[in-house]
Amino acid sequence: MLKPILLVEDDKRDLELTLIALERSQLANDVVVLRDGAQALEYLHREGEHAGRAEGNPAVILLDLKLPKVTGLEVLKDVRGDPVLRSIPVVMLTSSQEESDVLRSYELGVNAYVVKPVAFDRFVSAIAELGVFWAVLNEPPPGSLKTARRHE
Repeated sequence: MLKPILLVEDDKRDLELTLIALERSQLANDVVVLRDGAQALEYLHREGEHAGRAEGNPAVILLDLKLPKVTGLEVLKDVRGDPVLRSIPVVMLTSSQEESDVLRSYELGVNAYVVKPVAFDRFVSAIAELGVFWAVLNEPPPGSLKTARRHE
């Protein structure tokens, strides 16, 4: 079973565009959509309404920077501080090009910082490439729950 992609995005338009882009990339991974940082932390820690979800971590977290309740930076800090979660690839997917946001994201251990392109076709292409790389091509660290690949 493929690990899901966790998409944490509060902007309705960006959410729609990201889902379209992931669909066009034809990934078989499910996409779990959460609308704020508090929901993301509950999902990741298997708490609240997500207490009964299946064990295992997502293949990648696509995380908006400016989220309600708990910011993307706070979610990232929590993920990197938790031994069970810290190996999950996190991609900050944001419209912010502020140097302080980029710097703080990398200081907290983000794997990639991607500024959302304004043009629809560029946005779709960028998201599709991100999805394929992190969900298919990236080799996760030893001990992760990704389905073993067959070696032929």
